[in-house]
Amino acid sequence: MSNAAPSAPPTSRSGLDRFFRLTERGSTVGAEVRGGLATFFAMAYILVVNAGILSMPDSTGGFLGGGDQANAAAIAAATALVAGLTTILMGAAANYPLALAAGMGINALLAFTVVQIPGMTWADGMGLVVLEGLVILVLVLTGLREAVFKAVPHVLKVAISVGIGLFIALVGLVNAGIVRPGGTPLQLGINGSLAGWPALVFVVGLLLTAVLMVRKVRGAILIGIVASSVLAAIIEAVANVGTRSEDNPAGWALSAPALTGSPVQLPDFSTLGQFSLFGAFEKLGPIAAILLIFSIMLADFFDTMGTMVAIGAEADLLDEDGNPPHTRRILVVDSIAAAAGGAAGVSSNTSYIESATGVGSGARTGLAAIVTGVAFLVAMLFSPLVAFVPFEAASPALVIVGFLMIMQVTEIPWRDAAIAIPAFLTIVMMPFAYSITAGIGAGFIAYVVVMAARKGGARQVHWLMWVVSALFVVYFALGPIQAALGI
Repeated sequence: MSNAAPSAPPTSRSGLDRFFRLTERGSTVGAEVRGGLATFFAMAYILVVNAGILSMPDSTGGFLGGGDQANAAAIAAATALVAGLTTILMGAAANYPLALAAGMGINALLAFTVVQIPGMTWADGMGLVVLEGLVILVLVLTGLREAVFKAVPHVLKVAISVGIGLFIALVGLVNAGIVRPGGTPLQLGINGSLAGWPALVFVVGLLLTAVLMVRKVRGAILIGIVASSVLAAIIEAVANVGTRSEDNPAGWALSAPALTGSPVQLPDFSTLGQFSLFGAFEKLGPIAAILLIFSIMLADFFDTMGTMVAIGAEADLLDEDGNPPHTRRILVVDSIAAAAGGAAGVSSNTSYIESATGVGSGARTGLAAIVTGVAFLVAMLFSPLVAFVPFEAASPALVIVGFLMIMQVTEIPWRDAAIAIPAFLTIVMMPFAYSITAGIGAGFIAYVVVMAARKGGARQVHWLMWVVSALFVVYFALGPIQAALGI
Protein backbone atom coordinates (compact mmCIF):
# COMPACT_ATOMS: atom_id res chain seq x y z
CA MET A 1 0.00 0.00 0.00
CA SER A 2 2.69 2.47 0.98
CA ASN A 3 4.69 1.72 -2.20
CA ALA A 4 1.71 2.55 -4.44
CA ALA A 5 1.28 6.14 -3.21
CA PRO A 6 4.09 7.77 -5.20
CA SER A 7 2.69 6.49 -8.52
CA ALA A 8 -0.71 8.08 -7.96
CA PRO A 9 0.01 11.54 -9.46
CA PRO A 10 -0.11 11.77 -13.27
CA THR A 11 3.26 11.21 -14.96
CA SER A 12 3.34 14.63 -16.67
CA ARG A 13 2.64 16.46 -13.44
CA SER A 14 5.15 14.32 -11.58
CA GLY A 15 7.84 15.15 -14.14
CA LEU A 16 7.17 18.89 -13.89
CA ASP A 17 7.07 18.64 -10.12
CA ARG A 18 10.39 16.78 -9.98
CA PHE A 19 12.19 19.11 -12.38
CA PHE A 20 11.18 22.33 -10.60
CA ARG A 21 10.82 20.79 -7.12
CA LEU A 22 7.38 22.32 -6.74
CA THR A 23 6.23 20.15 -3.85
CA GLU A 24 9.59 20.35 -2.11
CA ARG A 25 9.38 24.15 -2.12
CA GLY A 26 5.71 24.25 -1.17
CA SER A 27 4.47 25.56 -4.50
CA THR A 28 2.05 24.65 -7.28
CA VAL A 29 1.85 25.25 -11.01
CA GLY A 30 -0.90 27.81 -10.44
CA ALA A 31 1.18 29.71 -7.88
CA GLU A 32 4.15 29.77 -10.24
CA VAL A 33 2.06 31.08 -13.14
CA ARG A 34 0.55 33.80 -10.95
CA GLY A 35 3.97 34.71 -9.60
CA GLY A 36 5.55 34.79 -13.03
CA LEU A 37 2.84 37.08 -14.40
CA ALA A 38 3.03 39.33 -11.34
CA THR A 39 6.78 39.73 -11.86
CA PHE A 40 6.25 40.51 -15.53
CA PHE A 41 3.68 43.22 -14.87
CA ALA A 42 5.83 44.70 -12.10
CA MET A 43 8.85 45.06 -14.39
CA ALA A 44 7.21 45.48 -17.82
CA TYR A 45 7.81 49.21 -17.45
CA ILE A 46 11.43 48.56 -18.47
CA LEU A 47 10.28 48.10 -22.07
CA VAL A 48 9.14 51.71 -22.15
CA VAL A 49 11.75 53.21 -19.82
CA ASN A 50 14.77 51.57 -21.48
CA ALA A 51 13.57 52.68 -24.90
CA GLY A 52 13.22 56.23 -23.60
CA ILE A 53 16.68 56.37 -22.01
CA LEU A 54 18.51 54.77 -24.95
CA SER A 55 16.71 56.84 -27.59
CA MET A 56 18.97 59.86 -27.19
CA PRO A 57 21.82 60.45 -29.69
CA ASP A 58 25.45 59.64 -28.92
CA SER A 59 28.33 62.15 -29.16
CA THR A 60 28.39 61.80 -32.95
CA GLY A 61 24.65 62.34 -33.33
CA GLY A 62 23.98 58.67 -34.07
CA PHE A 63 21.05 56.64 -32.76
CA LEU A 64 20.69 53.04 -31.67
CA GLY A 65 19.35 50.94 -34.51
CA GLY A 66 20.65 53.35 -37.11
CA GLY A 67 18.75 56.09 -38.89
CA ASP A 68 18.63 59.81 -38.23
CA GLN A 69 16.13 59.68 -35.37
CA ALA A 70 15.29 57.63 -32.28
CA ASN A 71 13.96 54.12 -32.88
CA ALA A 72 12.15 53.41 -29.62
CA ALA A 73 10.21 50.50 -31.12
CA ALA A 74 13.39 48.63 -32.02
CA ILE A 75 14.92 49.23 -28.59
CA ALA A 76 11.74 48.02 -26.87
CA ALA A 77 11.60 44.89 -29.06
CA ALA A 78 15.23 43.97 -28.37
CA THR A 79 14.77 44.73 -24.66
CA ALA A 80 11.86 42.27 -24.54
CA LEU A 81 13.76 39.66 -26.56
CA VAL A 82 16.86 39.59 -24.33
CA ALA A 83 14.79 39.81 -21.14
CA GLY A 84 12.63 36.91 -22.29
CA LEU A 85 15.44 34.59 -23.34
CA THR A 86 17.68 35.23 -20.34
CA THR A 87 14.82 34.94 -17.85
CA ILE A 88 13.78 31.61 -19.37
CA LEU A 89 17.41 30.48 -19.10
CA MET A 90 17.45 31.49 -15.43
CA GLY A 91 14.33 29.44 -14.73
CA ALA A 92 15.49 26.36 -16.64
CA ALA A 93 19.17 26.33 -15.62
CA ALA A 94 19.03 27.66 -12.05
CA ASN A 95 15.43 26.86 -11.03
CA TYR A 96 15.21 30.23 -9.31
CA PRO A 97 12.25 32.68 -9.42
CA LEU A 98 14.45 35.51 -10.70
CA ALA A 99 13.75 37.58 -13.80
CA LEU A 100 16.26 39.62 -15.79
CA ALA A 101 16.04 42.68 -18.01
CA ALA A 102 18.01 45.78 -18.99
CA GLY A 103 19.45 47.23 -15.78
CA MET A 104 18.30 50.62 -14.61
CA GLY A 105 21.26 52.80 -13.72
CA ILE A 106 23.63 51.13 -16.16
CA ASN A 107 21.47 52.24 -19.11
CA ALA A 108 21.52 55.79 -17.73
CA LEU A 109 25.31 55.61 -17.23
CA LEU A 110 25.70 54.62 -20.87
CA ALA A 111 23.28 57.20 -22.26
CA PHE A 112 24.24 60.22 -20.19
CA THR A 113 27.96 59.60 -19.61
CA VAL A 114 29.71 56.94 -21.68
CA VAL A 115 28.36 57.66 -25.17
CA GLN A 116 28.53 61.42 -24.59
CA ILE A 117 32.33 61.31 -24.33
CA PRO A 118 33.61 62.99 -27.51
CA GLY A 119 33.96 60.45 -30.30
CA MET A 120 32.13 57.66 -28.48
CA THR A 121 29.25 55.94 -30.26
CA TRP A 122 26.48 53.66 -29.08
CA ALA A 123 28.36 50.72 -30.60
CA ASP A 124 31.45 51.60 -28.53
CA GLY A 125 29.38 51.85 -25.33
CA MET A 126 27.65 48.53 -25.95
CA GLY A 127 31.04 46.96 -26.62
CA LEU A 128 32.13 47.92 -23.11
CA VAL A 129 29.00 46.23 -21.76
CA VAL A 130 29.79 43.01 -23.64
CA LEU A 131 33.35 43.01 -22.27
CA GLU A 132 32.06 43.69 -18.74
CA GLY A 133 29.72 40.73 -19.00
CA LEU A 134 32.51 38.45 -20.23
CA VAL A 135 34.82 39.54 -17.40
CA ILE A 136 32.13 38.78 -14.81
CA LEU A 137 31.50 35.40 -16.48
CA VAL A 138 35.20 34.54 -16.08
CA LEU A 139 35.03 35.55 -12.41
CA VAL A 140 32.05 33.24 -11.96
CA LEU A 141 33.61 30.28 -13.75
CA THR A 142 36.80 30.62 -11.71
CA GLY A 143 34.73 30.66 -8.54
CA LEU A 144 35.84 34.14 -7.49
CA ARG A 145 32.43 35.78 -7.74
CA GLU A 146 30.79 33.04 -5.69
CA ALA A 147 33.67 33.12 -3.20
CA VAL A 148 33.17 36.85 -2.68
CA PHE A 149 29.46 36.30 -2.19
CA LYS A 150 30.02 33.58 0.43
CA ALA A 151 32.63 35.69 2.22
CA VAL A 152 29.95 38.28 3.09
CA PRO A 153 28.70 37.85 6.70
CA HIS A 154 25.11 36.70 7.12
CA VAL A 155 24.10 39.88 8.95
CA LEU A 156 25.17 42.01 5.97
CA LYS A 157 23.16 39.77 3.64
CA VAL A 158 20.13 40.38 5.84
CA ALA A 159 20.83 44.12 5.80
CA ILE A 160 21.07 44.03 2.02
CA SER A 161 17.62 42.43 1.80
CA VAL A 162 16.12 44.99 4.20
CA GLY A 163 17.81 47.87 2.38
CA ILE A 164 16.49 46.67 -0.96
CA GLY A 165 13.04 46.48 0.58
CA LEU A 166 13.24 50.17 1.50
CA PHE A 167 14.75 50.95 -1.88
CA ILE A 168 12.03 49.34 -3.98
CA ALA A 169 9.33 50.86 -1.77
CA LEU A 170 10.86 54.28 -2.48
CA VAL A 171 11.11 53.44 -6.19
CA GLY A 172 7.41 52.62 -6.18
CA LEU A 173 6.47 55.83 -4.38
CA VAL A 174 8.65 57.96 -6.68
CA ASN A 175 7.48 56.24 -9.87
CA ALA A 176 3.86 56.84 -8.88
CA GLY A 177 4.50 60.49 -8.01
CA ILE A 178 3.48 59.99 -4.39
CA VAL A 179 6.94 61.20 -3.36
CA ARG A 180 8.62 63.90 -5.47
CA PRO A 181 11.48 66.40 -5.37
CA GLY A 182 10.33 69.73 -4.03
CA GLY A 183 11.28 72.43 -1.56
CA THR A 184 12.91 69.65 0.46
CA PRO A 185 14.88 66.83 -1.20
CA LEU A 186 11.65 64.81 -1.25
CA GLN A 187 8.09 65.77 -0.43
CA LEU A 188 4.61 64.29 -0.48
CA GLY A 189 2.99 64.58 -3.89
CA ILE A 190 2.49 68.06 -5.31
CA ASN A 191 3.33 70.78 -2.81
CA GLY A 192 2.71 68.40 0.07
CA SER A 193 -0.65 67.04 -1.15
CA LEU A 194 -1.80 64.02 -3.11
CA ALA A 195 -3.43 65.57 -6.15
CA GLY A 196 -4.70 64.08 -9.39
CA TRP A 197 -6.36 60.90 -10.57
CA PRO A 198 -3.10 58.91 -10.90
CA ALA A 199 -2.43 59.39 -7.18
CA LEU A 200 -5.92 58.01 -6.48
CA VAL A 201 -5.20 54.94 -8.62
CA PHE A 202 -2.03 54.29 -6.61
CA VAL A 203 -3.79 54.66 -3.25
CA VAL A 204 -6.68 52.42 -4.32
CA GLY A 205 -4.25 49.81 -5.68
CA LEU A 206 -2.16 49.88 -2.51
CA LEU A 207 -5.12 49.55 -0.16
CA LEU A 208 -6.79 46.89 -2.32
CA THR A 209 -3.61 44.80 -2.39
CA ALA A 210 -3.14 45.21 1.37
CA VAL A 211 -6.73 44.15 2.09
CA LEU A 212 -6.42 41.12 -0.19
CA MET A 213 -3.18 40.10 1.51
CA VAL A 214 -4.71 40.45 4.97
CA ARG A 215 -7.59 38.26 3.82
CA LYS A 216 -4.99 35.80 2.44
CA VAL A 217 -6.30 35.95 -1.13
CA ARG A 218 -3.98 34.12 -3.51
CA GLY A 219 -2.46 36.31 -6.19
CA ALA A 220 -3.31 39.47 -4.25
CA ILE A 221 -0.50 41.46 -5.83
CA LEU A 222 -1.39 40.48 -9.41
CA ILE A 223 -5.07 41.19 -8.74
CA GLY A 224 -4.11 44.60 -7.43
CA ILE A 225 -2.08 45.41 -10.56
CA VAL A 226 -4.84 44.31 -12.95
CA ALA A 227 -7.61 46.07 -11.01
CA SER A 228 -5.58 49.28 -10.78
CA SER A 229 -4.83 49.18 -14.51
CA VAL A 230 -8.51 48.79 -15.35
CA LEU A 231 -9.40 51.68 -13.03
CA ALA A 232 -6.66 53.80 -14.62
CA ALA A 233 -7.98 53.07 -18.12
CA ILE A 234 -11.52 54.04 -17.13
CA ILE A 235 -10.30 57.29 -15.56
CA GLU A 236 -8.20 58.17 -18.61
CA ALA A 237 -11.10 57.46 -20.97
CA VAL A 238 -13.43 59.75 -18.98
CA ALA A 239 -11.12 62.48 -17.67
CA ASN A 240 -8.39 62.52 -20.37
CA VAL A 241 -5.70 63.04 -17.74
CA GLY A 242 -2.66 62.82 -20.07
CA THR A 243 0.96 62.20 -19.17
CA ARG A 244 2.89 64.10 -16.52
CA SER A 245 4.70 67.27 -17.61
CA GLU A 246 5.65 70.67 -16.26
CA ASP A 247 2.25 71.97 -17.32
CA ASN A 248 0.45 68.84 -16.13
CA PRO A 249 2.12 67.72 -12.87
CA ALA A 250 -0.87 65.55 -11.93
CA GLY A 251 -0.68 63.43 -15.09
CA TRP A 252 0.35 59.82 -15.50
CA ALA A 253 4.04 59.24 -14.74
CA LEU A 254 5.22 57.56 -17.94
CA SER A 255 2.38 56.73 -20.30
CA ALA A 256 -1.38 57.15 -20.25
CA PRO A 257 -3.32 53.87 -19.90
CA ALA A 258 -5.00 54.12 -23.29
CA LEU A 259 -4.66 52.20 -26.54
CA THR A 260 -4.21 54.02 -29.84
CA GLY A 261 -4.15 51.99 -33.02
CA SER A 262 -3.57 48.26 -33.20
CA PRO A 263 -2.41 46.48 -30.04
CA VAL A 264 -0.24 44.18 -32.19
CA GLN A 265 2.90 45.11 -34.10
CA LEU A 266 5.79 43.18 -35.63
CA PRO A 267 9.09 43.58 -33.73
CA ASP A 268 12.02 45.52 -35.18
CA PHE A 269 15.40 44.01 -34.25
CA SER A 270 17.71 46.57 -35.86
CA THR A 271 19.69 47.14 -32.63
CA LEU A 272 20.91 43.52 -32.49
CA GLY A 273 24.64 43.24 -33.05
CA GLN A 274 25.23 46.99 -32.78
CA PHE A 275 28.39 46.85 -30.67
CA SER A 276 32.13 47.37 -31.12
CA LEU A 277 34.25 45.35 -28.70
CA PHE A 278 37.37 47.53 -28.76
CA GLY A 279 36.11 50.82 -30.16
CA ALA A 280 36.35 52.51 -26.74
CA PHE A 281 39.96 51.35 -26.31
CA GLU A 282 40.90 52.95 -29.63
CA LYS A 283 39.15 56.26 -28.86
CA LEU A 284 39.76 56.66 -25.12
CA GLY A 285 42.87 54.61 -24.47
CA PRO A 286 43.15 51.46 -22.33
CA ILE A 287 43.14 53.13 -18.89
CA ALA A 288 39.92 55.11 -19.45
CA ALA A 289 38.20 52.15 -21.10
CA ILE A 290 39.18 49.80 -18.25
CA LEU A 291 37.89 52.26 -15.63
CA LEU A 292 34.57 52.48 -17.46
CA ILE A 293 34.34 48.68 -17.61
CA PHE A 294 35.23 48.55 -13.91
CA SER A 295 32.45 50.97 -12.93
CA ILE A 296 29.85 49.08 -14.98
CA MET A 297 31.10 45.74 -13.62
CA LEU A 298 30.87 46.72 -9.96
CA ALA A 299 27.30 47.89 -10.37
CA ASP A 300 26.35 44.59 -12.06
CA PHE A 301 28.41 42.45 -9.68
CA PHE A 302 26.86 43.56 -6.40
CA ASP A 303 23.38 44.51 -7.54
CA THR A 304 22.86 40.89 -8.54
CA MET A 305 24.32 39.63 -5.28
CA GLY A 306 21.93 41.74 -3.26
CA THR A 307 18.97 40.93 -5.48
CA MET A 308 19.34 37.16 -5.43
CA VAL A 309 19.75 37.16 -1.64
CA ALA A 310 16.67 39.32 -1.20
CA ILE A 311 14.59 37.09 -3.47
CA GLY A 312 15.85 33.95 -1.75
CA ALA A 313 15.09 35.38 1.69
CA GLU A 314 11.56 36.34 0.69
CA ALA A 315 10.96 32.90 -0.85
CA ASP A 316 12.60 31.11 2.11
CA LEU A 317 15.14 29.48 -0.20
CA LEU A 318 18.39 30.45 1.57
CA ASP A 319 20.51 27.98 3.49
CA GLU A 320 21.79 28.53 7.03
CA ASP A 321 24.59 30.75 5.72
CA GLY A 322 22.22 32.94 3.73
CA ASN A 323 23.15 31.46 0.33
CA PRO A 324 20.56 30.59 -2.35
CA PRO A 325 20.52 27.19 -4.07
CA HIS A 326 22.57 26.85 -7.27
CA THR A 327 24.37 30.12 -6.60
CA ARG A 328 26.92 29.57 -9.37
CA ARG A 329 24.24 28.80 -11.96
CA ILE A 330 22.40 32.00 -11.03
CA LEU A 331 25.58 34.03 -11.41
CA VAL A 332 26.53 32.38 -14.72
CA VAL A 333 23.14 33.20 -16.24
CA ASP A 334 23.34 36.75 -14.92
CA SER A 335 26.79 37.19 -16.46
CA ILE A 336 25.63 35.83 -19.81
CA ALA A 337 22.68 38.23 -19.65
CA ALA A 338 25.00 41.20 -19.15
CA ALA A 339 26.97 40.37 -22.29
CA ALA A 340 23.81 39.51 -24.24
CA GLY A 341 22.28 42.89 -23.43
CA GLY A 342 25.30 44.68 -24.84
CA ALA A 343 25.38 42.46 -27.93
CA ALA A 344 21.70 43.23 -28.56
CA GLY A 345 22.27 46.97 -28.16
CA VAL A 346 20.00 47.40 -25.15
CA SER A 347 22.51 47.75 -22.27
CA SER A 348 23.53 45.20 -19.63
CA ASN A 349 20.78 42.84 -18.51
CA THR A 350 20.74 42.01 -14.83
CA SER A 351 18.58 40.40 -12.15
CA TYR A 352 15.52 42.43 -11.18
CA ILE A 353 14.42 43.05 -7.63
CA GLU A 354 10.85 43.28 -8.95
CA SER A 355 11.03 39.48 -8.99
CA ALA A 356 10.08 39.82 -5.34
CA THR A 357 6.61 40.79 -6.56
CA GLY A 358 6.23 37.32 -8.04
CA VAL A 359 7.59 35.71 -4.88
CA GLY A 360 5.02 37.68 -2.93
CA SER A 361 2.36 36.13 -5.19
CA GLY A 362 3.58 32.59 -4.49
CA ALA A 363 6.52 31.96 -6.85
CA ARG A 364 9.19 29.64 -5.44
CA THR A 365 10.81 27.99 -8.47
CA GLY A 366 12.22 28.62 -11.92
CA LEU A 367 8.86 27.83 -13.47
CA ALA A 368 7.76 31.34 -12.52
CA ALA A 369 10.83 32.78 -14.28
CA ILE A 370 9.96 30.83 -17.41
CA VAL A 371 6.42 32.24 -17.31
CA THR A 372 7.87 35.75 -16.98
CA GLY A 373 10.28 35.12 -19.85
CA VAL A 374 7.54 33.85 -22.14
CA ALA A 375 5.46 36.92 -21.28
CA PHE A 376 8.38 39.14 -22.35
CA LEU A 377 8.65 37.29 -25.67
CA VAL A 378 4.92 37.71 -26.25
CA ALA A 379 5.28 41.38 -25.31
CA MET A 380 7.45 41.87 -28.42
CA LEU A 381 4.23 41.62 -30.40
CA PHE A 382 2.01 43.44 -27.91
CA SER A 383 4.13 46.39 -26.84
CA PRO A 384 1.10 48.77 -26.87
CA LEU A 385 -0.55 46.55 -24.23
CA VAL A 386 2.62 46.49 -22.14
CA ALA A 387 2.72 50.28 -22.10
CA PHE A 388 -0.94 50.22 -21.09
CA VAL A 389 -0.05 49.46 -17.43
CA PRO A 390 0.93 52.80 -15.87
CA PHE A 391 3.45 53.22 -13.06
CA GLU A 392 0.62 54.16 -10.72
CA ALA A 393 -0.97 50.71 -11.19
CA ALA A 394 2.24 48.67 -10.86
CA SER A 395 3.93 50.66 -8.07
CA PRO A 396 1.67 49.56 -5.17
CA ALA A 397 3.13 46.07 -5.66
CA LEU A 398 6.63 47.41 -5.07
CA VAL A 399 5.57 49.08 -1.82
CA ILE A 400 3.87 45.93 -0.55
CA VAL A 401 6.87 43.77 -1.42
CA GLY A 402 9.12 46.32 0.28
CA PHE A 403 7.11 45.79 3.45
CA LEU A 404 7.54 42.02 3.18
CA MET A 405 11.31 42.35 2.81
CA ILE A 406 11.76 44.82 5.66
CA MET A 407 10.32 42.27 8.10
CA GLN A 408 13.74 40.56 8.14
CA VAL A 409 15.22 43.51 10.06
CA THR A 410 14.58 41.66 13.34
CA GLU A 411 17.42 39.24 12.47
CA ILE A 412 20.04 41.97 12.93
CA PRO A 413 21.61 42.11 16.44
CA TRP A 414 21.07 45.83 16.98
CA ARG A 415 22.80 45.91 20.39
CA ASP A 416 26.12 44.85 18.85
CA ALA A 417 27.33 48.17 17.39
CA ALA A 418 30.22 46.60 15.48
CA ILE A 419 27.72 44.65 13.39
CA ALA A 420 24.69 46.92 13.62
CA ILE A 421 26.35 50.10 12.34
CA PRO A 422 27.53 48.54 9.03
CA ALA A 423 24.11 46.91 8.67
CA PHE A 424 22.41 50.26 9.31
CA LEU A 425 24.57 52.02 6.70
CA THR A 426 23.79 49.27 4.19
CA ILE A 427 20.08 49.71 4.78
CA VAL A 428 19.84 53.50 4.71
CA MET A 429 22.28 54.20 1.88
CA MET A 430 20.28 52.20 -0.65
CA PRO A 431 17.18 54.43 -0.62
CA PHE A 432 19.03 57.63 0.32
CA ALA A 433 21.64 57.26 -2.45
CA TYR A 434 19.05 55.63 -4.74
CA SER A 435 21.53 52.84 -5.42
CA ILE A 436 21.74 49.23 -4.27
CA THR A 437 25.46 49.20 -5.07
CA ALA A 438 26.12 52.30 -2.94
CA GLY A 439 24.41 50.69 0.04
CA ILE A 440 26.38 47.48 -0.29
CA GLY A 441 29.64 49.39 -0.69
CA ALA A 442 29.02 51.59 2.35
CA GLY A 443 28.17 48.56 4.47
CA PHE A 444 31.20 46.58 3.34
CA ILE A 445 33.66 49.40 4.01
CA ALA A 446 32.11 50.19 7.40
CA TYR A 447 32.16 46.51 8.39
CA VAL A 448 35.86 46.11 7.59
CA VAL A 449 36.85 49.34 9.38
CA VAL A 450 34.72 48.74 12.48
CA MET A 451 35.69 45.09 12.83
CA ALA A 452 39.39 45.98 12.42
CA ALA A 453 39.02 48.44 15.31
CA ARG A 454 37.42 45.79 17.49
CA LYS A 455 39.75 43.68 19.60
CA GLY A 456 40.42 40.50 17.66
CA GLY A 457 37.86 41.56 15.05
CA ALA A 458 40.28 41.88 12.14
CA ARG A 459 40.86 38.11 12.17
CA GLN A 460 37.12 37.55 11.74
CA VAL A 461 37.01 39.46 8.46
CA HIS A 462 37.45 37.27 5.37
CA TRP A 463 40.35 38.43 3.20
CA LEU A 464 38.01 38.82 0.24
CA MET A 465 36.01 41.38 2.23
CA TRP A 466 39.19 43.46 2.50
CA VAL A 467 39.78 43.24 -1.25
CA VAL A 468 36.19 44.04 -2.19
CA SER A 469 36.03 46.94 0.27
CA ALA A 470 39.20 48.38 -1.29
CA LEU A 471 37.57 48.12 -4.71
CA PHE A 472 34.52 49.94 -3.37
CA VAL A 473 36.78 52.76 -2.14
CA VAL A 474 37.98 53.09 -5.74
CA TYR A 475 34.39 52.92 -6.97
CA PHE A 476 33.23 55.73 -4.69
CA ALA A 477 36.25 57.86 -5.66
CA LEU A 478 36.02 57.10 -9.39
CA GLY A 479 35.20 60.72 -10.29
CA PRO A 480 38.27 62.24 -8.61
CA ILE A 481 40.44 59.41 -9.96
CA GLN A 482 39.28 60.07 -13.51
CA ALA A 483 39.84 63.81 -13.02
CA ALA A 484 43.34 63.22 -11.69
CA LEU A 485 44.15 61.05 -14.72
CA GLY A 486 42.67 63.64 -17.06
CA ILE A 487 39.98 61.27 -18.30
